[in-house]
Amino acid sequence: MNFTPRKINTFLLFKLPAAFFTGVRVTSITEMNSVVHVRYKWANQNPFKSMFWAVQGMASELTTGILVMKSISNSGKRISMLVTNMNAVFLKKAVGKIRFECNDGQLISEAIERAIETGEGQTVVVRSEGINEEGISVSKFEYEWSLKLKS
Repeated sequence: MNFTPRKINTFLLFKLPAAFFTGVRVTSITEMNSVVHVRYKWANQNPFKSMFWAVQGMASELTTGILVMKSISNSGKRISMLVTNMNAVFLKKAVGKIRFECNDGQLISEAIERAIETGEGQTVVVRSEGINEEGISVSKFEYEWSLKLKS
């Protein structure tokens, strides 16, 4: 798969429609970094006039998952991927346009290399942070991904 924002956003429409219809959109993908934006609106609100935590979770998980999928694709191997743990902290109401960013592509690549070299499952903890239009952090997520070479 060619990893472009347009292709991933189309993927969202068909495979993760909840993310697509709540406004989650990929804006940038590199080997080491991915960025996803989501704007606070009626379809993703909570009763407290801010973005529902699960929408923030979808956007943040996508930033990490894109990097995992891209790194697996680059390896040329069949590797399973699964989130085995997640932690989050919410620091401020999420209103307006929120940018989620993950910069842990190197950690992911190293874990995939270890899985290939050893043949054993590996875990890697990666982070994604949600930042509002004023540059203030609104939420921080950590995802533990399990990676295992398929036989």
